[in-house]
Amino acid sequence: MHLGTKYFLQILQDTVGCCVKCSKFSTSLTIRLHSQTKPQIFFLAKNFKNAYFLPRLQGGIPPWRLFSFQDVLKSEQERWSAYQSNYTKRTKRLKQRLEAYYKKYSYNSNSLVIRFGEYVYFEENYSIYRSRMEEADEEKIEVLLRMEDLPFHDFLIQRIRISPDHRYLGAGIRSVNSEESASIIVKLNTLPVIECIIPNVSSFEWATHDILFYTVQKNLQCHEVYLYDFTKKHSELVYTEQDARYFVDLYCTKDKRFLTINSNSKTTSEVWLVDCHHPFKPSVLVQQRTKGVIYHAEHRNNDLYILTTYGNPLGYKLMKTPIDSCSLENWLSIYTVKEKAKLIELEMFKDHCVMFLKYCNRLYIDNISLVPNSIHSVKLPAWACSLELEPHPENTSSTCYFWLSSPVQPPRRFAYSLAENKLTEQEVPIAVDFHAVHLEAKSKDKVWVPITIFHKANSVELHRKPLLIHVYGAYGTDVNMSFKPENLMLIEDGWILAYCHVRGGGELGLGWHKDGCTTKKHNGIYDLKACLNLLHKLGFSQPMYTVLASLSAGGVLAGALYNNHPHLIRAMVLQSPFLDVLNTMLDPHLPLTIEEQEEWGNPLVDEICKEYIKSYCPYQNIKPQHYPSLFITVSENDQRVPLAGVLRYICKLRRAVKDHAQAKSTNGKGLEEPNIILDVQPGGSHCASSWEDSLNQVAVQLAFLCNELGLDVQK
Repeated sequence: MHLGTKYFLQILQDTVGCCVKCSKFSTSLTIRLHSQTKPQIFFLAKNFKNAYFLPRLQGGIPPWRLFSFQDVLKSEQERWSAYQSNYTKRTKRLKQRLEAYYKKYSYNSNSLVIRFGEYVYFEENYSIYRSRMEEADEEKIEVLLRMEDLPFHDFLIQRIRISPDHRYLGAGIRSVNSEESASIIVKLNTLPVIECIIPNVSSFEWATHDILFYTVQKNLQCHEVYLYDFTKKHSELVYTEQDARYFVDLYCTKDKRFLTINSNSKTTSEVWLVDCHHPFKPSVLVQQRTKGVIYHAEHRNNDLYILTTYGNPLGYKLMKTPIDSCSLENWLSIYTVKEKAKLIELEMFKDHCVMFLKYCNRLYIDNISLVPNSIHSVKLPAWACSLELEPHPENTSSTCYFWLSSPVQPPRRFAYSLAENKLTEQEVPIAVDFHAVHLEAKSKDKVWVPITIFHKANSVELHRKPLLIHVYGAYGTDVNMSFKPENLMLIEDGWILAYCHVRGGGELGLGWHKDGCTTKKHNGIYDLKACLNLLHKLGFSQPMYTVLASLSAGGVLAGALYNNHPHLIRAMVLQSPFLDVLNTMLDPHLPLTIEEQEEWGNPLVDEICKEYIKSYCPYQNIKPQHYPSLFITVSENDQRVPLAGVLRYICKLRRAVKDHAQAKSTNGKGLEEPNIILDVQPGGSHCASSWEDSLNQVAVQLAFLCNELGLDVQK
């Protein structure tokens, strides 16, 4: 997440293991688009040769050294090349089926739409278009930017920002194969002309008609904010963050009065205000950072509304303070998120603040009326597991739109009326034949851990069905329960899907995360074991039909269970997994090591912390024993989880498997060894590749699992 920080909530979650997500908050609106517009008469003037590049600031993203692992890499690539022929037919059949499912539900894919003033700006098919609000005629749609006209191959449009006078368009682009990003500025004359290209941009916002603020990413970190004046063609540094634990991003308040510079670590934040009426004046500090206090600011009627973790009880509160006396001692609490509730989203309107929350496995809305002060609540449909907000075009809007989905329910659009406290479904629901079950497993320390289960409604003999377990448990991030077409295919094929909401994630609020990080990481491992034991005890499959899947930092818990309780699963699939925690956290030269200390601890100076990490680190605890089969997919130049650590893990695991087989051999005949497979993809993406590559990876991974479980994929 998916790409700057998501305002109010996304505090650089999973910077070791997850892509940083793009902020959708702007002077306008970002929503889904379902049209298949094909403009005919407007074409981008190819004046790219006249565009100028701002200097590429030093830093960028250097290629990683593989040390002495080039030979190992070559060996693994040859091994996979020879082995994948075993999956060719299965993979082909699965891919054909997946393509059909994706085609059927493709209209639910995301596109950027900006409603601003009298225009609608939208992205589709790697291009950006514009039309007037009242003109729906395709022939009157303008093409403002086409990626195919530019020398940026395999780049996606991630962000759209329009200057207040509609004179400039800013498009944020990002490579699907690396961490590279840039901002393309288009001058919207009679024919659009590319004005300039700014490399290494993470987030950007317009302060005035011709003043742009932007952050620069260097070595996976954003510590600097620049101002660019288009009248003078001049760029200057306006803010520098000195602490490597912090990441800087930008946000423009809903009333467009202030631009906020947000500097966030995993546990602490600080906000500076830039007056959009006077952008050259020095920014003003809202509140000096206080260890353990996260806060973000929105503006309304000369007051700041502060979303913060400050004060008791533990969790988020909404506070209010005058703009001219905004320090902490003046913050007045007006709302508190209940204990063990997860704050998912916040949306600010002129006279309302809407909170989207999850409590006891149920999504709901708290509508806080600011004039007069009152709170109205409404429960969202019981089947909903995931929410995506459509930011509104103006803070005067009276309706809030959003999408609800589950792992097996395609997204459905809803409208919530602020004044009437009324929820209305905007989309015709797609009938899906599934059954959902909510359970709680008792962990080692008697804490109850939620599990969400999906299976075919008329399924019988569940103890004989294949079970796919999903887990994450890091950075206060929930296990991903958004819709994926492949989940529907698995459900229809008789699979059981289970999502374990273990500690370290954020499903039960801030405390749930705190109880599963640093010196409490073992809690997440105990939770995962308890979940699997309960599922098997209640007849949801059995170990010989159970597989475990995770990605990125979720590989820590999955890898720990793989070492400590291999008898509970038949196979495991990992995507860009973080498996070598100790060596990573002992290397301060890696770009994110210092930033990650608030999640994993600091073994560089703390011997107790070092020993604790060593006690659960997947790489450190490999031993000669029976292991389930394993399939790992990684990118060759992944900057967040370097390939060297994964190769170290694979080498050590292969030795342990071989040693165990030889030790248990009888009559000179060794035990049959599990399949240990490493698929090294080209490029440098981290859990985010192109659609075609993603489809191929899913097909290959499912082919592996079907092969391990002896399942037929002839359908």
